[in-house]
Amino acid sequence: MKHAILTAALAAGVAMPLSASATDLEVTHWWTSGGEAAAVKVLADNFNETGNTWVDSAIAGSGTTANPIIVSRILGGNPMGATQMNTGRDAEELIKAGLMLDLTELAEKEDWASKIRPAKLLEACEYDGRIYCVPINIHSWQWMWLNRHVFEDNGIPVPTNWAELVEAAPKLREAGVIPLATGQPWQVDGIRNVMQVAIGGVDNYLAVNGDKDPEAVMSDENRAIWEAFAQARTMVDDAYSGRDWNVATNMVIQGDAAAQIMGDWAQGEFAQAGQEAGVDYDCLPGLGNNPVLDTGGDAFYFPKTDDPDITAAQLELASMLVSPETQVEFNLVKGSLPVRGDVDLEAANACMKKGIEILANPENVLPSTEQLLDSDTQGQITDLALEFFSSDMSVDDAMERQKEIIEQAM
Repeated sequence: MKHAILTAALAAGVAMPLSASATDLEVTHWWTSGGEAAAVKVLADNFNETGNTWVDSAIAGSGTTANPIIVSRILGGNPMGATQMNTGRDAEELIKAGLMLDLTELAEKEDWASKIRPAKLLEACEYDGRIYCVPINIHSWQWMWLNRHVFEDNGIPVPTNWAELVEAAPKLREAGVIPLATGQPWQVDGIRNVMQVAIGGVDNYLAVNGDKDPEAVMSDENRAIWEAFAQARTMVDDAYSGRDWNVATNMVIQGDAAAQIMGDWAQGEFAQAGQEAGVDYDCLPGLGNNPVLDTGGDAFYFPKTDDPDITAAQLELASMLVSPETQVEFNLVKGSLPVRGDVDLEAANACMKKGIEILANPENVLPSTEQLLDSDTQGQITDLALEFFSSDMSVDDAMERQKEIIEQAM
């Protein structure tokens, strides 16, 4: 692997940042499910081939749990060598404080700007024109995952969109199958977020979240979102609350549930279980209605250090993460899409190819709600969604409350 990266770098006329000596580099992340752990192993093995050592420091839970721990360590003077964070503004305060390594020189040497697509992924790593992180993958929430055998074995047509899953729900119940698997609050909120585009359409999504238009909140398109969300709350099991996302995914894999609305990271669990896309499971971008994707993802940041050996190892890891070899190998296991547009994806499965085809058209790429709404507004809408899902709140009441929240955000 190291030889392949060096060969590619030399061919491109790029100076690789080789560390002067073997260095232990602690790497924090929250990839702890089976599929995620397999993807982390790809990164660790490839980094170890450079002569350095990946010291794994996994934090159980989601980014919501991990980010405060990561930030606290860096601010407290006990930084790790590298850390996963979501692509976006999670590390902005740390960058402002001068605590993160500037990667601009490396990015320019390796011409990341011409290779990383869409361009906004690298732009999200910029602050004051300097680059402080390495985007490693493209993740999107806009997917529904189906166990084909559950439908076929019970004589039910495999759904091609949300409405067909709703129609199949009573027969699934009769067969002892949960129509829709979900779990922790962020997963429930994710269902409604996906429905904003998949059910309400792109124009309404941008009008509500981007333009903060109260009239759009009260539109028929937005009503359809809440009505679909109301259908979803009747399709889950009574024990859903608090369930880990990968447990919900494995309910679909095992046939205990028929479907799950979850980001494309779920695909890593199917791969880990030896499932084949199009044979054992199906994936429906945009719930089969509106095949557009938001493009969040993961990135790696590197806390600044006075130790030149650690700095050299950090730069070597940064270079490796965006290399063509790592991009293909890691993302095939992770279930995400590579950030490079120039890699060979012959080995990509059917779902990954769907995602690549969608992203090939810039008009199919949407900003996420995190990019359109401030954290306070996001929190209020999340609270509303969770209350709605766990109660018999009417669609009319939900729309009125959403309208008040959006008006306050104007």
